[in-house]
Amino acid sequence: MSDTRAPLRVAMVGYAFMGRAHSQGWRTAPRFFDLPVDPEMAVLVGRTQSSAEEAARTLGWAEVSTDWREVIERDDIDLVDICTPGHTHAEIAVAALRAGKHVLVEKPMANTLAEAEEMTRAAQEAASNGVLSMVGFTYRRVPAVQLARQLVAEGRIGEVRQVRAQYLQDWLADADAPLSWRLDKEKAGSGALGDIGAHIVDLTHFITGQRVTGVAGMLDTFVTERPVAESFSGLHGTGGSERGPVTVDDAALFLGRLSGGAPATFEATRYAWGRKNAMRIEVSGSTGSLAFDFEEMNVLSLFDGTDDPRTAGFRRILVTEPDHPYIEHWWPAGHGLGYEHGFTHQVVDLCEAVAAGEQPRPSFEDGLAVQRVLDAVERSSADRSVMTETGG
Repeated sequence: MSDTRAPLRVAMVGYAFMGRAHSQGWRTAPRFFDLPVDPEMAVLVGRTQSSAEEAARTLGWAEVSTDWREVIERDDIDLVDICTPGHTHAEIAVAALRAGKHVLVEKPMANTLAEAEEMTRAAQEAASNGVLSMVGFTYRRVPAVQLARQLVAEGRIGEVRQVRAQYLQDWLADADAPLSWRLDKEKAGSGALGDIGAHIVDLTHFITGQRVTGVAGMLDTFVTERPVAESFSGLHGTGGSERGPVTVDDAALFLGRLSGGAPATFEATRYAWGRKNAMRIEVSGSTGSLAFDFEEMNVLSLFDGTDDPRTAGFRRILVTEPDHPYIEHWWPAGHGLGYEHGFTHQVVDLCEAVAAGEQPRPSFEDGLAVQRVLDAVERSSADRSVMTETGG
């Protein structure tokens, strides 16, 4: 790394699952990619000093703080990376943008549509002063997903006719799995809908280049009470053998209409026994189809409807060639990438955008478009309506 490159001094707020993943990206990106700026893991912000210090040693952050407000006012911080539960996103992001800091915020960008709108307005105002913002939909950075977008844009499957998207997990299928903040609506905003449904909505937007304009949705909660873990007891004032309420959805199913007219179906559930991280999307067009499943993340399937019917079939593309997105910076062909690489690619794209002074994607406007869909699904489910406009 050349000493002439400007530093990008990062403060990260939160250090649990997403904080660990983001830290991996910040550590790794400058070691494999020739970045136009030099990212520095400057400050890790947590609620307690001792825990933050331990996390900083493990994850590679230079110092710690327990006051994010003080950190965003510092002159030696350029970017704030927000990896906290959803109910804190809006306050931290808006304050950071107004303090002149670039912002990366984990998805979904907010817990409510109103918060997302506030964040987007703040981002638009900050952009006029050269301050940039991005939402962390990292599955966009999977090389096979990037290739899928390219093929659709090139017309390889013709006009988009239909989309089928699923995100299936099973980590809550056991009714005795303990409560966590992800099951508390005040902190998470929603359950499967926002946690994993947001990903397949964004993936549909990204791959097709279109947006969901209307939905008809249904939300279900299968287990309404769960054991309260000791680490979670402070949120409900109970512990031990006590059980606390689940206030979010366990599964979300909805129909959608894309801006180009195609219908789409979506399913997000954390109750699909045997499915660990099965994020799937299949796009059918007028001349072919493509399909992706994250449980085989280095593979993209492509069907060409113009092939000889005698030999036609889905083509299995192993997306590990140097000509594929991001791959030339990694391993020899055939040596697959993993979940963590998406976070590295996110850092690469963000650093390049910051250096160029260009809006990184997905932008807060992109995040708002997803939030509008989530809000419409909730309203449709509550009203038992046939179709609810997203407003996008």
